[in-house]
Amino acid sequence: MLEPDVHADERGFLVEVHRVDELRELGIDLDWVQENHSRSRGGVLRGIHFQPGQAKLVRCSRGRIWDVAVDLRPDSPTFRRWEGHELDDERHRQLLIPPGFGHGFCLLSEEADVSYFLSSHFDPDRELGVAWDDPELAIQWPLSDPVLSDRDRNSPPLAEIAEELAHG
Repeated sequence: MLEPDVHADERGFLVEVHRVDELRELGIDLDWVQENHSRSRGGVLRGIHFQPGQAKLVRCSRGRIWDVAVDLRPDSPTFRRWEGHELDDERHRQLLIPPGFGHGFCLLSEEADVSYFLSSHFDPDRELGVAWDDPELAIQWPLSDPVLSDRDRNSPPLAEIAEELAHG
C-alpha cells in the first residue's frame, strides 16, 4: 500500500500520484507503459482479472472502492491468499498489484473512478479471469449481490485455470 502526501487546505488538495524516484526508493522499479481509467456505479464488482507478467498500480480518484489483490502464482507460499484495502478520493492511497496477482474491486460509493498504471500493454488474448466468488479463494467482498459483466459472471474457478497459471 502506498500512502502519498496529500496537501490539502480550504481550496482543495494536491497529491503527487506518480514519482518514479520515490517508487524506486521503495523497491518498485517498473516502467509503466499504459494508464487506464474506469468509472463504475454503485453495486458494481469488477474482476478478478490478470494478465501474466503484468503489474498494476491502482488508485481511486473519485469515490470509494474495496480493492483486492489475489496471489495466483502456483509456486508462491501465499498462493490463493488475498488482501483487500479501501481506496478513496480522500486519502489517495494506491495499491501495487505485482505480476502474478489477480485484481478486482467493488464500489463502496454510488459512483467511483479508478485509474491504474500497467507495466505492459493490455492484450485481450492474454487476459485471464477467476470467479469473483470462487470458494477456494473465499474473498470477503463487502457486498453480496453485485452488478457483474457477463465476463465476470462466467469467469471460471481457480481450479479450472491452474494449468494455464503454471505455464503463465
